[in-house]
Amino acid sequence: MATRNERGVPLSTLCPKYLITNATSHTSPFSAIAELIDNAYDPDVNAKQLWIDKTQIKDKECLTFMDNGNGLNYDMMHRMLSFGYSDKKTVNGKQPIGKYGNGFKSGSMRLGDDAIVLSKSKKDLCVGMLSQSYLRATGAKQITVPIVSIQQTPEGLLSVLEEHRASLKDILQYSPFNTEEELLTELQAISSTGATTGSRIIIWNLRRKELDFITDRYDIRIPSDADDSTAALSTTPNRSTPADPNSDFSLRAYCRVLYLKPRMQINIRGQKVKTELISKSLAYVNKDFYKPSSERQNISITFGYNTKSKDRYGLMMYYKNRLIKGYHRIGCQLNANKRQGIGVIGVVVCNFLEPTHSKQDFVVNDIYRNTIKRLAIKLEEYWKEIQYKRKNKGDTIPIEDTEKTPDQNWVQCDGCQKWRKMPDGFGAPPEVWYCHMNQNPEFRRCEIEEEPEDSDSEQPTNRRTYKIQEKEDQKKQELKKGESAVYDFTK
Repeated sequence: MATRNERGVPLSTLCPKYLITNATSHTSPFSAIAELIDNAYDPDVNAKQLWIDKTQIKDKECLTFMDNGNGLNYDMMHRMLSFGYSDKKTVNGKQPIGKYGNGFKSGSMRLGDDAIVLSKSKKDLCVGMLSQSYLRATGAKQITVPIVSIQQTPEGLLSVLEEHRASLKDILQYSPFNTEEELLTELQAISSTGATTGSRIIIWNLRRKELDFITDRYDIRIPSDADDSTAALSTTPNRSTPADPNSDFSLRAYCRVLYLKPRMQINIRGQKVKTELISKSLAYVNKDFYKPSSERQNISITFGYNTKSKDRYGLMMYYKNRLIKGYHRIGCQLNANKRQGIGVIGVVVCNFLEPTHSKQDFVVNDIYRNTIKRLAIKLEEYWKEIQYKRKNKGDTIPIEDTEKTPDQNWVQCDGCQKWRKMPDGFGAPPEVWYCHMNQNPEFRRCEIEEEPEDSDSEQPTNRRTYKIQEKEDQKKQELKKGESAVYDFTK
């Protein structure tokens, strides 16, 4: 019998099978993982650090995510485990990425059948479970999510409200933690980071064939015969910098460029991810501008050459600081035979476009199609301009086959997460770097704000001087045709 509202109209229900249907929106496990990273990054959680790891709990291989953010109370946990609730707000100029209220559900269920969330906020200990195994075992007709708000007694036991007792019983029966002591121990693990608040997500019954934990002990990879990144990159002539791993197969490489300006330190399997400012990691940088029909102001585009690998190129399209499409080849880059645009990266903030709910792509509409068309033209113009300048200098080696270094050097402080501009010739920073190590005394303390990046007016723009030469060449050709026609007439 359908449940009805106060007026007698039937209410829609959510079948447990929807968890599987919803998860299929992610074609890649990395897309699903990114959803869980976003939840820690968003301003309502505001984590400074996130740890991603693989662990064994009893006989279960688990994927874990732990942050030192603000934590969740009972109501926040319920919204997180429900569908379509998103009340995220901009905090101190930091825009939330999530907007559909679906990320945790689709992401966690794409990685495994079952997930438990343990959280410590300033006033609350809270545990919630989203589990397909639990729903199947109990014969549930709708999605139910056991949630408990917990207080710890002086004796070290858990104290829960009577209305949460059924949820606690189900969590202890169907999760990897079968006693109150085990659950409490796992909650206390959040404090092992030195933080007083934070959250810990544990996913088990993993889709194991899609995740490779063996090839690299400090990475999580996607196993594939197509992953020949090491061999492909070995042809890269730049020997002063390490080859850029393929972000399609390496989570570490994917997380390096996941955010346009990273503010949270990500650690994968015990090792920090060396995030980078993608727009500041390029060589031969030029700015260009595009005005979408839906916007009042121009959108800036940064073009430059990848300094690590000529094989990784295309558009890096960000939405509210989050990468939506990476290394997306357009225009002249699509024709491999012409070798045009190889090594060129374009970085653009696409807040005017609409991301799909999986954040893997943008909604394909007229605005998107026109944007890609215009960006393809501007990318080709940039490539032609660089080629023209090098030809005038007498450079005969293709630019993609030359050794390159970034036009600027920026490094992130491991303490305050602020980015600092380094002097030319700084080289690779040490594994751990803090503001007090800065060579510039003006920015040698964490309390000091970041130095501003160059404004658009201060950065070199694509002047398209090659077009002047093209016009001159065209005039010469027309003149030759005219002279030839006169000669033929006199004969």
